Amino acid sequence: MKAMILAAGRGERMRPLTDHTPKPLLAAAGKPLIEHTIAQLVAAGFHEIIINHAHLGRQIEERLGNGDRFGAAIRYSPEGEEGLETAGGIINALPLLGDDAFLVVNGDIATDFPFNELNSLNIDLAHLILVGNPEHNRQGDFGLDSAGNVVENGAEKFTFSGIGLYRPELFSNMPVGKSKLAPLLRAAMSERRVSGQKFDGFWMDIGTPQRLKELDLYYTQRESNHD
Repeated sequence: MKAMILAAGRGERMRPLTDHTPKPLLAAAGKPLIEHTIAQLVAAGFHEIIINHAHLGRQIEERLGNGDRFGAAIRYSPEGEEGLETAGGIINALPLLGDDAFLVVNGDIATDFPFNELNSLNIDLAHLILVGNPEHNRQGDFGLDSAGNVVENGAEKFTFSGIGLYRPELFSNMPVGKSKLAPLLRAAMSERRVSGQKFDGFWMDIGTPQRLKELDLYYTQRESNHD
């Protein structure tokens, strides 16, 4: 299964850090965020990785190259300076992603989610990983019904982690250009074609300089504990 890392976000809330560095190249524990993710994906058996980029994207290509040193084959899907939003970015990369289901991971999250569990999962149109609601998203995004389907409103709502499996069919008939993912997911949810699971382990959305500092501390403490 191929994996795509979404790395085209402008990182407005991270400014001024992102004025000269794309958000995925900001470092935690001495290593860019995106390199932590690549290492996890390769360890879980995902060796073909597509990365989209926009703002300062050339830096990402220069840093990561063809992926050899990570044990991966990396290909890029440039979007120009502005970016195409999440669905638009995936649609733009579909020629690189092939005909089978693929994994998509946000480039600005940190997690110890076991990606290997997804490598051979059989899905309908999409499968989303949900997490408990962090401080900055207390109301949550989606619910889960008793059959394991993701629903727009459940008795309890969780936060979409930025980790999902998708089939190319989810994006069929969509033109190349800017488009958001949520409306496509909600349409598929209404037909009970989106499954999901809740993950209770470590997960962070690295959206602000403060959270980047917290992640740096988390990784540093974890490494010292392993020593």
